[in-house]
Amino acid sequence: MTQPLKLYNTLSRRKELFEPLNPPYVGMYVCGPTVYNYVHLGNVRTFLTFDTLYRYLTFIGYKVRYVRNLTDVGHLVGDGDEGEDKIGRMAKLEKVEPMEIVQRFTNDFHTVMAQFNTIPPSIEPTATGHMVEQIEAVQTLLAKELAYESNGSVYFDIERYNQQGGNYGKLSGRILDDLLNETRELDGQSEKRNPLDFAIWKRASPEHIMRWNSPWGEGFPGWHLECTCMSTKYLGKQFDIHGGGMDLKFPHHECEIAQGDGLTGHDPVRYWMHSNMLTVNGQKMSKSLGNSFLPAELFAGSHYLLEQAYSPMTVRFFMLQSHYRSTLDFSNDALKAAQKGYRRLANGLRVVKTMSYRPDESVSADMAKQEDIRKAVQQFYEAMNDDLNTAVAIAQVFTLLKYVNMLYLNQLQPAALGDDVFTLLKESFSTFMQDVLGLKEEGSDNQPVLEGLLTLYREYKEQRQYDKVDQIRSYFKAQGLAIKDMKHQIDWAYEE
Repeated sequence: MTQPLKLYNTLSRRKELFEPLNPPYVGMYVCGPTVYNYVHLGNVRTFLTFDTLYRYLTFIGYKVRYVRNLTDVGHLVGDGDEGEDKIGRMAKLEKVEPMEIVQRFTNDFHTVMAQFNTIPPSIEPTATGHMVEQIEAVQTLLAKELAYESNGSVYFDIERYNQQGGNYGKLSGRILDDLLNETRELDGQSEKRNPLDFAIWKRASPEHIMRWNSPWGEGFPGWHLECTCMSTKYLGKQFDIHGGGMDLKFPHHECEIAQGDGLTGHDPVRYWMHSNMLTVNGQKMSKSLGNSFLPAELFAGSHYLLEQAYSPMTVRFFMLQSHYRSTLDFSNDALKAAQKGYRRLANGLRVVKTMSYRPDESVSADMAKQEDIRKAVQQFYEAMNDDLNTAVAIAQVFTLLKYVNMLYLNQLQPAALGDDVFTLLKESFSTFMQDVLGLKEEGSDNQPVLEGLLTLYREYKEQRQYDKVDQIRSYFKAQGLAIKDMKHQIDWAYEE
């Protein structure tokens, strides 16, 4: 009997038995990107984590409504309550409409998610599409005296919230008194009663592009408010899972809890889940250190830290080799090892699709191998049920691969496994790889990657960065592809 699913709940700081509010239905909300720039690999890891969870929950029989938002207003530079809107700032720099920025980087986000073979969410709401709900939420919090208006802006009153029985800081483990002592009054924050209070509606300054009418004047919603309004609109006042990156735990998710509790009177989320950060050669990935690279650069091998190109499925496999709550370190050696591992599995997948059972009464049953296959299948489920431990689960897939290869090389006869175990091996290997882990064969259907590389190729050629042009060619070579003409199109042929 497979153990039940347990998930690590950031709120309780322990693994908990997963018990949905209304089984078999599951409501899951994941914080999506702010679409003002290209999606980075830290985002990708988060979305791969929850894509895998979505896949597994569906695989074991749950009916999941997966909501992942797009932030297209309200996220200010510096992630606080002051400064320009990130999208508005980019629009000013490029002298275009803010929604042009939103559309461009939303398209890029969807392309990258397709490259990594993630399943689109059930609903993908935007902040600008839910302005009515956000204004109504502000009005409710004001009526409950959990917020106050100041100079055309509205702030959530954290001290008042705690006085009314709230516990701001419980998700991150921070104590309110300590937070208050650590916080210093900054220029421009004097309109707050308390420097720790956060904006749920901001008055738009004259130069602010994105603005809406409200009872408090022209302004825009606070960054934290959108997720509370959209998650509860589509999943209910309380729902099962809320996911995001570790960097969102405080203050973003902490504020979501306070808002949700303030609006409904109880915690909005039962299981809080967070994926960990990425490092590069042991250092935190960041633009300032020059060690941050985009997925397109990874696929092309065009970043100076990369020795070669790495395909989307190689990177997905690499990320799944580590538990989602552990720090993941990018290095060329680790990526090359992942490339070899993924290719072995992909070859196995091609073999499995051609295998068929052949009864043979002259072949004796191999009970030991039959039991080993059953055990590997069982341990795959146990690993996934242990807080989505994909690292251990992948090890079991390699155990199954061993027997797939033995069958392919005629070192093992199908009849030695028997029809039931042979079918179990074939179906489990295929479904574990494709349906649960989201790993697929990479081939000529990988058009989004090729189109992205063609765009990079043209840019590098215009800039006369011929070394990077050669790196893009190396990607095709590494994948067994031959470029016939990169000026107008990309043609490819497999090398058998």
